[in-house]
Amino acid sequence: MTTDLSSVTRPISQANGLPNAHYTDPAVFAEERDALLFGTWSGIGVAADVPEPGDAKPIEFLGLPLLLIRDRDGDVRVFQNTCRHRGMILVSEPRRIEGAIRCPYHSWCYSTKGKLVATPHVGGPGMNTHADMDRDTLGLIEVPSHVWRDVVFVNISGTAAPFEEVHADLIARWSEFDASPMHHGGADSRFTLDVQTNWKLAVENYCESYHLPWVHPGLNSYSRLEDHYNIEEQGRYSGQGTLVYRQLTGEAGEVFPDFAGLSDKWDEGAEYITVYPNVLLGAQRDHAFAIVLEPKAVDRTVEHIHLYYASDETDDALRRKNAEQWKVVFEEDIFVVEGMQRGRHGPGFDGGRFSPAMDGPTHCFHAWVAGRVSNARQRLAAE
Repeated sequence: MTTDLSSVTRPISQANGLPNAHYTDPAVFAEERDALLFGTWSGIGVAADVPEPGDAKPIEFLGLPLLLIRDRDGDVRVFQNTCRHRGMILVSEPRRIEGAIRCPYHSWCYSTKGKLVATPHVGGPGMNTHADMDRDTLGLIEVPSHVWRDVVFVNISGTAAPFEEVHADLIARWSEFDASPMHHGGADSRFTLDVQTNWKLAVENYCESYHLPWVHPGLNSYSRLEDHYNIEEQGRYSGQGTLVYRQLTGEAGEVFPDFAGLSDKWDEGAEYITVYPNVLLGAQRDHAFAIVLEPKAVDRTVEHIHLYYASDETDDALRRKNAEQWKVVFEEDIFVVEGMQRGRHGPGFDGGRFSPAMDGPTHCFHAWVAGRVSNARQRLAAE
């Protein structure tokens, strides 16, 4: 089916949200996969998943088998997790690669940089080469990737402009944080939430602060709705910021160390931004977080949450307390995004309206989705 997106890109005071089919129809889900998630820079994981050279983690992204690996030189790479011989999956569970990536089917072997290095018996028993088998052209298929704030972004289609170009404004906006490394908090600083909702509803909810008084009363008690501001960069990212960030303290008054080199803006401020399409980032003076949204189906999303600090030696109890605090906040959103998913089956719902004052970041995201889907449709029609 082809949905009517003309009302979505109107000025916010006149716009409607995306039609119901964009949340309920598997065919539209597949269309958005190609236009939004494969055609741009999408998050698939974090570099902390492969901390040491040789570490490898298989990832299935919308049915596509990928292999996240840190090569012998320490660089993070992403390959298709598929042997070039007969298409066998190479790595089926996270592990350390000792020597080479060996296919379990016929033992073809690849270096951690993707080069085909061994083809046992390919020319017959005991003959490991063949004149017609050019190893230089049979390396693993590498997927364009980029790591920013530890998130591993990939461009499946290979057609997007370089990440640094696409997101130059956002990189500059948070450039103060570049002076200090980010350290993943470890096992107690990562968790997942399996939510029965379309991935876009998680983005829409995260973008705005309008819901704080009713959905997050605890958070709103000190970082009030009126303390927040909208962030709207058309076609690139959107979100919210707060002028009142309360630093977490332990029983003895201990706090996390601050990231180095920050301006006064971050003493009591924080920002929460969606990097389109599927990465939600939080930046505060003393810790950060990344949420990678993994679309599993038109009505199911897994949220992968990771917390980061300015030091790799943080207080265990305080770190666990911080993780639990954020988990409570993110869990408070579940009934909202699942409720909107169920509501999207109402046939008379027209996509809804936007508050011109409060919903700007969400409308910004809707307009981006509508624009990319419309452009993809035009390209297909012209072919």
